[in-house]
Amino acid sequence: TKKLIKEGHGPCIYVANHASWLDIPVLCTCLDNVFKFISKSELKNAPCIGQQLRGGGHILIDREDRRSQLRTFKTAVQYLKDGIPLVGFPEGQRSEDGRMLPFKDGIFSMAKRANVPIVPISLSNTHAIMPGYSLSPVQSAKGGKLNVHVHPPIETEGKTEKEISELVRKAIISELPQHQIPQDEAVVEKTEEGSANVGEDAKLPP
Repeated sequence: TKKLIKEGHGPCIYVANHASWLDIPVLCTCLDNVFKFISKSELKNAPCIGQQLRGGGHILIDREDRRSQLRTFKTAVQYLKDGIPLVGFPEGQRSEDGRMLPFKDGIFSMAKRANVPIVPISLSNTHAIMPGYSLSPVQSAKGGKLNVHVHPPIETEGKTEKEISELVRKAIISELPQHQIPQDEAVVEKTEEGSANVGEDAKLPP
């Protein structure tokens, strides 16, 4: 996985699920050195990462300021046109329980405007190793092994933003453990006898 990311995909947007502060350093250890994070502006004052975000010229989006949103959108598209990859979390926030949240549209609009592919990344169990309430990594007794899975790039040309979003979401979910999949999207497996067999945290659709 690391080797695949280090080789690079050219200008693209790496998109991952987000459930822990650990997600950012994990991606930084896997990605090539030249990339820009897409982040909410509130993090510019966060300990440790705030200074890095401000000094590194990363994309800081102010959700309350429409002009700021348009300005940062243009900056992000220009980065992509200049060949610089972006990294973003389409949920727009960390999941409290590790289950993936609904996606917001901004990242997919950027990819469409710049006509670059999206590379989905599934991050498993970072929330178990470093929960939201923790200031340092702690291995939960129920936590599984941390895993980073990089999916093949998804081309954006000829697809709507909704279609792209659905393809990315499906790809990320395909490599997440059951306890990180939204309950209404949990995978239902069929046993040989034909009865439904779901993960411990999954539930059957109505």
